[in-house]
Amino acid sequence: MSHIYEALQRAEAERKSATHEDVITFDPRNSKDTLEAFAEPSEGAIAIAEKAPLPATDASFLIDVPRRPWNPSFDRLPGLQKSGAGVEQFRSLRSRLQEFRDLKSLKSLLVSSGMPREGKSFIAANLALNLARHKNSKVLLIDGDMRCSSLHQYLGCDCNPGLADYLSGKAGIQEVMQYAEEVKDRDPVVSAVLNNLAFIPGGDGGDRAADLSGSKRIDELLATAAPYFDWIVVDSPPVLLVSDAVNLARSCDAVLLVARAGITTFPVAQRAQYELKASNIIGFVLNAVDKSVITESYYYRYDGKTE
Repeated sequence: MSHIYEALQRAEAERKSATHEDVITFDPRNSKDTLEAFAEPSEGAIAIAEKAPLPATDASFLIDVPRRPWNPSFDRLPGLQKSGAGVEQFRSLRSRLQEFRDLKSLKSLLVSSGMPREGKSFIAANLALNLARHKNSKVLLIDGDMRCSSLHQYLGCDCNPGLADYLSGKAGIQEVMQYAEEVKDRDPVVSAVLNNLAFIPGGDGGDRAADLSGSKRIDELLATAAPYFDWIVVDSPPVLLVSDAVNLARSCDAVLLVARAGITTFPVAQRAQYELKASNIIGFVLNAVDKSVITESYYYRYDGKTE
């Protein structure tokens, strides 16, 4: 991951530079020196554990999932835009994920960071949306930060019932999962993306979050949901503050770490990677890079298509 380390070191040196915005770095002019979203796992990385056989699918499973009102926060969700630099950045990240999946089994992905305010929830939400807009893929987004959940704010929906209720045995999977309610005047592109996205909010885990995240019910949830979705994206708490992320990572196929340009220090990134050493870390995303290095002129549209 030498390129990642170099990028983080440069970001740390530029800590006092101009204001940064929520944009992930990928410069098509020189991909080796920009996003560095993925690096091959080190020789000591642990291989993805072989899962138990998945349950047989039941056509009524997703039909029984309720549709609830969603009011997405478009200013925080470039993944819902038709085109633009933000959309292209997440397409690049999506492509890296698909390339990795061609080499190894990958369906459930944990998104985490070392410390708060590094943009893990921003990355998780927009990555899930961009996966959902590609080839009609079905995506399940789970808010695993049961102490301080925020993904429901991005999607503009209720936080309860949520993951904490399922893990504590208070609710079933279909009760905590939700789809967006259909809205007649919603943009067709947005509607198509949201129709492919199912969401499980965090609920109210509070002080029980550590115990709940270590429950075997998270494995049961992922195993039950897996046959119905192409991707499962799990947002988690910061790995250096609480043990929840480490617990959740054990149940996921892989981990994607997020670092924030000008904020995340090199030692913090190293410690975050060390805490998750027993999991399959497939790379870093460098978030909130100075927007001046990314311009609309890099991206082109052909025949009016946006996908």
